[in-house]
Amino acid sequence: MKTLAQFIQHKRDEAGYSPKGLANECNLPLSLIEDIEAGKELFLPVTVRQNLAKVLKCLPKEIKALEKDFSYYTISQEIIDSLKELILNGAGGLKCPKCGAPLVTRVARLYDLEDNLMLHPKAHCSKCSFHITE
Repeated sequence: MKTLAQFIQHKRDEAGYSPKGLANECNLPLSLIEDIEAGKELFLPVTVRQNLAKVLKCLPKEIKALEKDFSYYTISQEIIDSLKELILNGAGGLKCPKCGAPLVTRVARLYDLEDNLMLHPKAHCSKCSFHITE
């Protein structure tokens, strides 16, 4: 079976595009195309997948089938609680426990019915479907 990187490279070559040409046609950053073809991007947003499929004349499901499936990874509640604590304490540079990509984090400031401030850690992975919400 081909990898996502191999598939995209093959379809790009077949269509006669350079990486820069494919990026321009898909209206995507060249760095993203390079990361996909280098095997660094393993999970693509729907819009990226659709743009690539349209330009490369294939079906989005052909691309999706080659993406890495992170759904089978289960993350223990201890790890999630630890991440929440780190987020609340302002730690930066956190990595996704599923795929190791950078986590995008923030602290939501909410108020309860008695106007008490409540801090809720939020995070989502920059590459896969992992997220923390409360």
